[in-house]
Amino acid sequence: MDVDGEWVSYWRSADQPLEAMRAHFQRHAYHRHSHETYSFGVTEQGAQSFRCRGAAHTSTTGMVMAFNPDDPHDGRTATDPGFTYRIVHVGAELVADVLGDVAGRPAGLPLFADPIVHDRALARVVWRLHTELTEAPADGAGALRRDELLSAALTALVRRGATGPGSGNGTAARNGASAVRIAGRVRTLLDEAYADDLGADDLAAVTGASRYAVYRAFQAVYGMSPSDYQRQARLRAARRMLATGGAPARVAAAVGFADQSHLTRWFSRYYGITPGAYRHAALDHVRPSCPMGDRESDILLNGSEQ
Repeated sequence: MDVDGEWVSYWRSADQPLEAMRAHFQRHAYHRHSHETYSFGVTEQGAQSFRCRGAAHTSTTGMVMAFNPDDPHDGRTATDPGFTYRIVHVGAELVADVLGDVAGRPAGLPLFADPIVHDRALARVVWRLHTELTEAPADGAGALRRDELLSAALTALVRRGATGPGSGNGTAARNGASAVRIAGRVRTLLDEAYADDLGADDLAAVTGASRYAVYRAFQAVYGMSPSDYQRQARLRAARRMLATGGAPARVAAAVGFADQSHLTRWFSRYYGITPGAYRHAALDHVRPSCPMGDRESDILLNGSEQ
């Protein structure tokens, strides 16, 4: 997808919770959102700024962006020419599977305490992983080599960048039990009834708390309002439907948007790509060319010098 100098290439695995994107943005600004996945990004050119966990951050070349599942963040260019970056989204269940037999790994999924990791070797690991996922191999190695690189890359990222096991939502652990309980019930309702026209009274009823207590608890635990989360739940459902071939207009109606234009506007603001382009990538598995190679990242991925 190329519009007025901004472009996006998207790849999605047909059989694993694994996606990869490469994009160049000059004007596009991401609305505050989070992903169900772990997300690892690296900026190729320029710089991008974003807010995450109550603080402002800037990512430039050589830095890794590491988001835990449900880490709310936004994003925009920090330089006039814009920025080019690539990012890989890995499902938590796949991370758990990959790390399950890593010697010495403590129980629980990893937690990245800082969304910016200053490690140029890891940045090259993310770059190479993205390339391997999105570029058709010339030697026909295919899925086996991608699986091996994914395992090595995730192991390197966790060993060098993670601070320890976590629940998958670093924010929740820092809030009181009552707020977590209220927010959890609201999230369950929003996940199950995302297409319904729910009101504040519906959320209060399911928790037994006041409307204002519900808002405060949800904001504290998940870093966004219930209405923002409902929109996000609708967009996540839309992604699933689009990935299986759903037409954008029908998907928009099914998940609760007024029409296709509303779906397109919000989908682009959250994910940087239109619903039609995402559907095309999911069905056709577009593989953009992204050359990459580096001796230090080889050592990290392979465990020893060749």
